Amino acid sequence: MERFIVHLNIADFAVAVERGIDRRLENRPVIVAPEGAVRAVVYDMSEEAYQAGVRKGMALDRARRRCRDARVLAPRPERYGQAMDALFKEALPSSPLIERGEDDGHLFVDVTGTSRLLGPPMDVAWRLQRRIRTVLGLAPVWAVGPSKLVAKVATRLVKPLGEYAVGAGEEAAFLAPLSPALLPGVEAPDLVSFRALNLHRVGQAATLTPEQLRVVFGNRALFLHDTLRGVDASPVLPAGAAVPKEQAQCRFDTDVNDDALLEAALYRLVEQVGRRLRQRRLAARRIGVRLDYADGVRRIRSAGVSPGSANDITLFEKGRGVFYAAWQRRVRVRFLAVICDRLVFPPAQPSLFPGERIVEEKRTALVTALDRVRDRFGGHALRVGRTLAA
Repeated sequence: MERFIVHLNIADFAVAVERGIDRRLENRPVIVAPEGAVRAVVYDMSEEAYQAGVRKGMALDRARRRCRDARVLAPRPERYGQAMDALFKEALPSSPLIERGEDDGHLFVDVTGTSRLLGPPMDVAWRLQRRIRTVLGLAPVWAVGPSKLVAKVATRLVKPLGEYAVGAGEEAAFLAPLSPALLPGVEAPDLVSFRALNLHRVGQAATLTPEQLRVVFGNRALFLHDTLRGVDASPVLPAGAAVPKEQAQCRFDTDVNDDALLEAALYRLVEQVGRRLRQRRLAARRIGVRLDYADGVRRIRSAGVSPGSANDITLFEKGRGVFYAAWQRRVRVRFLAVICDRLVFPPAQPSLFPGERIVEEKRTALVTALDRVRDRFGGHALRVGRTLAA
């Protein structure tokens, strides 16, 4: 069956939400940034500010010099989350398969096979756009395509106002004249390599075979080969479906930049996640760390865990490296989260190397003993020494 994916995108979402609350912000440049923070950076900006040269992640001082008449507003993530919830609610009658972005105004709606009930996919998208405008006062652009990749690229072409439809079999022709910079997942180093090869259009790069791409891009070759051709079979997740994962988080009462305090908090979070994994008899094959800085910048990094593990010590060793990969700025940290996903049953095959096997057995015995003590006397009965710094 031919797939039909609707992508809704509300351009400059934070600004759009703020304008819905305060109509005096209409038709004037707006910058959303934590004004009082040290080294504050731009969280979002209006089209007027964008045309003046303001970009996301730009230092606020520099943004103000580029757009001197801009109104600066502090980010209010709770409002943006509420707006995403309302947006999701309006889209829900159109399909049970809806995937939402992270408070950024993006929604994917899978309307495959609904034509007899709801009409053509383009009509569904148009009605969604009209209802969101009427009920929420927000103006999304929309695109319909045979995959999430194609639909998302199409909405990038018609921002800030417009609509687009791409049919099945038209993916390669649609992408061919575009810059690779418009493709989701294509990163800055990839663009540098494309320019070095004098490949400035997707159609030019799409002529390369996986073997040729591998010479330049290594293990990203197959991903880029599919992306350049518009090949994307990733599903739209069902409404309310949770991605299998375990996570723990903490928000510091006072912004922190002390490595001992941060490592102590990291270990406590790893302990919480590891304990829940062991209770579920699962192991994680990937661990991620999310940092929110005091100036509004967010960094997320992750790394694979092989073989999968639910052991606090093993997860912390891997998570510590991920944490320092994310903590690269001289700005205080406000929020820290640990996310473990790609959950599997614990690997049955122990290490083939005696030294590694002995270490694994000792770690398992230690964590098992800690679990027994805490089950009997409470979670605070024992603390690992490194957590005493907090």
